[in-house]
Amino acid sequence: MAQQGPERFSALARINPGHSSIVAAGRHGVRVGLGMSQGVPYRLFTLDGPPRLVLDFQEIDWTGLTPGALLQTDRILRAQFGSYVPGWSRMVLELAQPMAVTRAGMAISPETGAAELTLELMPVTQADFAAQVGAPRDARWDLPAPQELPKPAPKQADAPLRVVIDPGHGGIDPGAEAGGSSEKDLMLTLARELREVLLRSGGFDVVMTRDDDRFVSLERRVTLTHQAGADVFISLHADSLSEGLAHGATVYLLAEDASDVASALLAERHDRANLLSGADLSEADDEITDVMLDLARQETRPRTEALAQALLSGMTNVGGPMNRRPLRGASFSVLKAADIPSVLIEVGFLSSPRDLKNLQDPDWRAGIARGIRNGLVNWRKTDLARQPLVRQ
Repeated sequence: MAQQGPERFSALARINPGHSSIVAAGRHGVRVGLGMSQGVPYRLFTLDGPPRLVLDFQEIDWTGLTPGALLQTDRILRAQFGSYVPGWSRMVLELAQPMAVTRAGMAISPETGAAELTLELMPVTQADFAAQVGAPRDARWDLPAPQELPKPAPKQADAPLRVVIDPGHGGIDPGAEAGGSSEKDLMLTLARELREVLLRSGGFDVVMTRDDDRFVSLERRVTLTHQAGADVFISLHADSLSEGLAHGATVYLLAEDASDVASALLAERHDRANLLSGADLSEADDEITDVMLDLARQETRPRTEALAQALLSGMTNVGGPMNRRPLRGASFSVLKAADIPSVLIEVGFLSSPRDLKNLQDPDWRAGIARGIRNGLVNWRKTDLARQPLVRQ
């Protein structure tokens, strides 16, 4: 349901953490109260699988608000909030059970202009919840629909290598957090530095899936890679694992079954982050499409494996450090571009004090960027030499 018109408010609102809470209401209900420095246009809707309440605002600075302080009831399992698209902010609440909004209102103080958004939720049946789910289409709030673009012209052998760099997470999805640093910020910094290293080296074109702190869905990252006519896709991450003492860089290839438990957990967390961000973009491929994609991946996989090995060598030669099992497989959604060699690099783990210190060090990041560059240079030489052997 949409609330308020855009003509009512303007500019950036600031959240008031001390006047914001999510608490139990009555025997089964939930009350959401968000204090803001001023009123802003907002809308709310629900999504399923798992049940979520999505709140969009124009626009809120969330500084000072933390999920731990906001959530004061286990009737809401998780809260995420952050930027969504430029000019818009989003909060996503994962519900412990299907619930419906029974009351919603924004009160504005006539003296100070401060605002308080109040929502009340009550449990409903799964059937009633499912009947109401879905995001309304509104050009003011939503990303434009994908457009059909002409296929890029065939590349010449001496053309620059077009690399899509994908800084993991962003916006409402911070990724892992430790020591005052977030995965989304560290990976954006590294991606920008890697772009600079590649462009200064010559022989590369670089496209970024995001160049600021915004949310980009997993499906959108793959779409952008195709639209760019990419030769290579590299996704950068620095996750956190409480299971075991994971540390060092790891390169991931797409695999239907994860090569180990830790890889399966990481793949699940990456896809779940997209789910919790309110995106509802998953569409199952039909049987024929699955077959065509599998055939394309058979052609691409040897090149992807060679790319992964070259990147591992490049990073090892600049000092790494590398994980004890530096090459692994998992079903990461961002690696599913069937016709483009695609890898995901866990540059390190924020749960490792050593890795966190490295990732915060500009000199270390410069070294790992050079290692990735060197790996790409060596891979391209080998890949061009093998091109006559590839089935056309």
